Amino acid sequence: MKKRPMVFTLFACFCFIVFAVLHFLNQKEIPVLGYHRINNVDHLPLTLSTEEFDAQMQYLQTNGYSAITLDELVSYIRDKKDLPYKSVVITFDDGYEDNYINAYPILEKYHLDATVFLISDYINRPKYLTWNEIYEMQKNHIHFEGHTFNHPHLDKLAAGPALKQQLSDSKTDLESHLGHKVKYLAYPYGDYNETVIAAAKSYGYKAAFTVHLGDDSAQDDLFTLNRVPIFQTYQHTFLHFWLNIHFPYIMNMLQKGFP
Repeated sequence: MKKRPMVFTLFACFCFIVFAVLHFLNQKEIPVLGYHRINNVDHLPLTLSTEEFDAQMQYLQTNGYSAITLDELVSYIRDKKDLPYKSVVITFDDGYEDNYINAYPILEKYHLDATVFLISDYINRPKYLTWNEIYEMQKNHIHFEGHTFNHPHLDKLAAGPALKQQLSDSKTDLESHLGHKVKYLAYPYGDYNETVIAAAKSYGYKAAFTVHLGDDSAQDDLFTLNRVPIFQTYQHTFLHFWLNIHFPYIMNMLQKGFP
């Protein structure tokens, strides 16, 4: 008699697994890769070596990934527009000059589009992109969007002039140089709250990105989109990259610890 509950439990688990597999097979999950610095000098977690970045971009190109734009991603989520079978988004935060010196030639070599989220007040500063570099990249499939005025913790700001400077004034400044509407935002440090989301919507952003590890699907909220942060791990960096692309939610659970 005791075997019957065990059999039922195993059958229920089997049904749950089948349902979960079918659920994930029926929705397209898009990884949005998040990089910062690309160089061989600054051996810090946010700095990926040039060789490692090249290996990762080569992997995407040789395995048939299509580097789509943020417009295409948002059209997929909002309007259910079709995307290539293997789609990926490549993004960079902050706008470091090594994105131009090291990452840009590699992206060109593998014919991959990318987006750089710019801190408007940092442009033309030492170690950051200049406007001339941005203009050159912009002509060659590199897109530029917003990352605030000077990179604060947005969730610490009240609605008003300070938040306006970060989200609206920086957006207007970028638009005056770039010649196009800035529609997308990356939250500095991934920090946001309902006040920040409401302000971003009111200032004309169409979507915003966190640093929550995970892919994005048609069911996701446009103002809390996930990314796959790519960090230098010193050992097995490429393995972490591969696992994060293919199993982001499992990697997220491993990093946080199972409940």
